[in-house]
Order: sequence, then C-alpha cells, then structure tokens
Amino acid sequence: MKVTNLDERIHVLDNEANVMTVVKDIAISGLQEEAFYVLDIGDIVRKHQIWKEKLPRVEPYYAVKCNDNLMVIEVLAALGTSFDCASKNEINKVLSVGVDSSKIIFANPAKPASHIRHAAAVGVDTMTVDNESELHKIKKLFPTAKIVIRIRCDAEVAMCPLGMKFGCDPVHEAPNLLRLAYRLGLNVMGFSFHVGSGCQDPPVYHRAIHHCKILFDMATSFGFKPYLLDLGGGYPGNKGTSIDKIAEVINEALDEYFNTDAVHVIAEPGRFYVASAYTLATNIHSKRSVRADENSPTTVTHNMYYINDGVYGSFNCLLYDHQHVIPIPLKTGCGKVIPSSIWGPTCDGLDQVVENVMLHDMELGDWIIFENMGAYTLPVASPFNGFPIPKIHVVADEDIWLLLKDALPLTEDHFVIGNTPGNLRLGLDIGGNDIDPWNDSDSTMALTTPEILADAPNTPPHFIYDYVEAPLN
Repeated sequence: MKVTNLDERIHVLDNEANVMTVVKDIAISGLQEEAFYVLDIGDIVRKHQIWKEKLPRVEPYYAVKCNDNLMVIEVLAALGTSFDCASKNEINKVLSVGVDSSKIIFANPAKPASHIRHAAAVGVDTMTVDNESELHKIKKLFPTAKIVIRIRCDAEVAMCPLGMKFGCDPVHEAPNLLRLAYRLGLNVMGFSFHVGSGCQDPPVYHRAIHHCKILFDMATSFGFKPYLLDLGGGYPGNKGTSIDKIAEVINEALDEYFNTDAVHVIAEPGRFYVASAYTLATNIHSKRSVRADENSPTTVTHNMYYINDGVYGSFNCLLYDHQHVIPIPLKTGCGKVIPSSIWGPTCDGLDQVVENVMLHDMELGDWIIFENMGAYTLPVASPFNGFPIPKIHVVADEDIWLLLKDALPLTEDHFVIGNTPGNLRLGLDIGGNDIDPWNDSDSTMALTTPEILADAPNTPPHFIYDYVEAPLN
C-alpha cells in the first residue's frame, strides 16, 4: 500500500513520546501554521478493551456517522467490531476495508429508496424501522430484509436527544408495526432503541430493555422469532468519563430480562470510541485587546483571540453536538489571568469557539490545544470562507503497533518507522506540500521484527515517520 502525505500512515512513537510531545514538536517547528489533529489509535484500542470488559455480552457496532475517518474504521475492523451505517456511502466505506456485509446494520429508520436497493445489492440485510411507510417501502424493495423495530425511550439528560425524530412509542405504535409486518410477510428479528447521544441518565437503559422484553414476547406470539436486541448509542467517551454506571444498569437488566444466549445483544457506540482519541492544535493568527475601563484606559479588560479553526470547521460540534470545549494553552503562562474569548477564522460573527475564559496573556503564533475532539467534528467540518479542514497525524506506541500490524485489514504497510531528519518534521503543512522533501532512499525501513525499534540512535526522535506514495481516491 502506498500513501501520500495527504493520507499518512500510523507513526510509531518511541518510548519518550506521547500525543502532547508530538503536538509540541509539530507546533514549535516553525514550519506548521495551520490547525492540525493528532489521532492516537492506542486510545481507541484501550476503549475497546474497556468495552469488552464492562459489557461482555454486548457486541459493539461502531456508529460510523460519529467519525468516518478511514483509519478509524480500519482500526476498529482490525479489533473485530461491527458497524452501524446510516447511508449507502457509509456502507460502501466500511465494505471497502474488507468488512463482511453481515457485520453491518443499516440503522437509519428513514432510508431513501435508492439506499435500500443498494443495501440489498451488497448484502446488508439488517435494518431498522420505526414507521409504517418504511415497512411498505422495504416490502417493495427488499422483502427478505431482517427488520429491527426501533422504539423511543429518551434519557432525561443527553447531549443530543434523538427521540423527537426517531423511535416509535413502545406501548401503542410498536405493536401496530408488528401487526403490519406480520400482514406484509416481513421478518421482524429484533428491537432497538437509542436513549440519546451522550447519555447521562443510566437508568433509562433498564426502562428501554424492559420495553424490548415485552415486545420480544409479543413478537413471538405473532409467530416471529426475534433474536436481536440493539441497545443503541449514548455512551460517553471524553477523558475523565466512564461507562461503568451505564454498564452496571445494562448488565443487570440483561440478566433480568434476557438471561439467555439465544438473544444476540449489540449496541451502537460512537463517541465512546473516538472522542478522546483526537487532540486538536490551533494557532492564534490575530488578537484584539479591549480596553473598556474608563478609569484606566490603558488597562486591557478583555482579550479576543482569533484561531485558525472554528464553528464551520472542527468546532461545528458546539452548534450540532452541544459540546463544551476547554482551551489549553501550549505554553505555560505567568502573571495575572485576563478575561478572554476565542474566535474562529471566518467572517461570521457566529464563529465563536469560547465565549468567556480566564487565560494568561498570549501572543500571535501561540498555540491553543483542545482535547476530546474526535466525535462529531471532522465529518461535519467544511472549508467555509476558504479555511482548510485540519490535517490528521496518526500515532501509536510500540505495543499498539505489535498488536495491530498483522490484524487485517491493517498490515505492516499501515505503519511507518524510520529516523526523523535533523531539520525537523518535513512535509507537515496542511496542503500536503513538502516544505523540504526528504528523499533519502534509506529512510524507509522494512518492518520485520520488533527489534528494529531498538536500533534507533542513542538520542532517538520523539516520533518517527516517512511518506510513501499512493493513488488518491
């Protein structure tokens, strides 16, 4: 596999490096001005380990809409996860890395006809429904589909409530859909729900699972043979959050209502897997100091910092996902802190990232870091006003490399190991232009055994990379 610097592979970090050292190396190089991400795939691997430990009965179907980066999909496929897709393009992206169609659920309850026909053509036969017209549509376009009826059971506290758009009433509407599916000769094979993205109401899962148990029994009485229970999404993924309480509620409810191996339990986590894996670095390109104290006209009362990413880019999550972001200055400040605000680069007054925060005085060219930027950010970002979408630099430590390098669809070709040239991180600008291309033929090393990591110089660089060429999609 060949890759250009527009689609770089996974850089294997040495023992002295981590995400923040990589951020600092790139930021202080003097060669990087545009905003950029560092994606730590080890964070995704650790989240998967947590999931398997806390929810051993629940198979994760990653919600592609949360972050459809191809590297994320490849890593999750290598870990054995399945996928929740909402459109034919998402289905195609997952299939493109070699995932079998049986590991995909088409979990959009309102699907365009062409997308249903496409799902039928590629063998994605499990799909959700929450209304009568969708059943009639599937009867016409894909009558052998395996249908999952999605009910509504909203969390009292969630970052993004979904019940106002999707999910039928479990008491009245769901039984009617069962009757219609029976008359149409369709195959209802399970039930699903989604309590809302970023759920902070763990008991809601118990209520929803109880509703599904009642509907399982009702479906059986109609002659269906339901076997799939889909717990949807809602699992938090930021640093410092935990799914422990949610997992405890789910496990207890499954033991109470579905204590049988005959029922296959799945869920659709999105932000849980990717939120904390992404760190965004932004650069201050402009600054306005406000002096509004009439009694002290030279005193700065407020600083307005303008950075090179905003709500039309990565920070669309502020508008669409109701996220709260915390700015972290890369440099340690000193002296008194000043009331400040942070603004995006576009000409729109709506483009405000942080309304009010206390910060030490910063200057042009300083960097501000934002953690937990992996969920519902890049998939919605646009180059409005001509400002580019940040580039992603992917990293992993040696243990992660050893774990994944032979786990298909990942191969050794996905990873890059070598020595960093002395004049720092070449080829890192946002447009993919080599600032000073490094063409040393010895720079690319064949990946064979872990021992090559021990062959680094006595003063190894913080992270190691090279570029190889590949055709663009």
